[in-house]
Amino acid sequence: MEVRTVDYHTAGEPFRIVSDAVPPIPGVSVLERREHARKEGSDADRLRQFLVNEPRGHADMYGGFVVPPDDTGAAFGVLFWHKDGFSTACGHGTIALGTWAVESGLVDAIEDGDTDVVIDVPSGRVTARVTCVAGEVTQASFRNVPAYVLAREVAVETSRGRVLADLSYGGAIYASVRASDLGLAVVPGDHAALIAAGREVKGLLAPWASHPSDDRLSGIYGTILYDDLGDDAGGATQGDTSGPVQRNVTVFADGEVDRSPCGSGTSARLALLADEGRLEDGQVLTHGSIVGTSFSGRVTEHVTAEGRPAVVTEITGSAHLTGAATFSLDPRDGLGLGFTLR
Repeated sequence: MEVRTVDYHTAGEPFRIVSDAVPPIPGVSVLERREHARKEGSDADRLRQFLVNEPRGHADMYGGFVVPPDDTGAAFGVLFWHKDGFSTACGHGTIALGTWAVESGLVDAIEDGDTDVVIDVPSGRVTARVTCVAGEVTQASFRNVPAYVLAREVAVETSRGRVLADLSYGGAIYASVRASDLGLAVVPGDHAALIAAGREVKGLLAPWASHPSDDRLSGIYGTILYDDLGDDAGGATQGDTSGPVQRNVTVFADGEVDRSPCGSGTSARLALLADEGRLEDGQVLTHGSIVGTSFSGRVTEHVTAEGRPAVVTEITGSAHLTGAATFSLDPRDGLGLGFTLR
């Protein structure tokens, strides 16, 4: 086995792109292909393990397989993956893919201005808007599928006491809990405790994990532990005004930590903030990460989804090329597809 990859990071979170050597995956849509790919022993799942496991990857690795789109309305599709399987959405990956599509020449881009890259993901169709200045990518935004609130103030009895969790959907289902309610802060020194708390909350909220209409999108994908830092007094862009400033760490899959502020998680947070009146139309959420990077997010439209109020969101960040590699599997290698220590 020999596989070539291109690696990016978005706000510190890795994204390994595989556009060649992806085995044929049955399905007429990206969502259907995800269902086939996630079956144990499938060729796609073996390739995921090969690239995400040690010694080629690590327990917090992330990436995606470029696959055909659902129809000609998108440039391509993608199956997102991590150490525990295939996810339904990934905002930081969408930002990285849009940047890669422009920088690689896969999508023709204008030298000064915005180019839209339409991508089919398991949760639906998203658009990455890539901004170039003098032919160089300076930032990318993605417009997500509608985000909405699923439940408010669900009581959770944790080993750190009783906390209240809000559940919302931003392409995947997230539980939001204030870190201070668990006696923690979103800082590197609390990293191990945040992982433990995120896993515990996710497990306790399993009964609340159903998607309203499509069980293929069910399951709490991540726990967002956040610090509320008040409101910003300046620095907004695109004619918007500054709004809430929050810092978060998203613990997703089985204890994996998002180094970025989490793109689809930011979308889910925007749905909650808009619902509670904390984020007015025209305001920007500054969403920080545990490593000090940030995304900005705003509501672009109010819609109805799954019979409930929803918002269309736009998340802005930047992605950067970190390298390219050819990974090989020596037939004499006893470790085979690798391992995950944690």
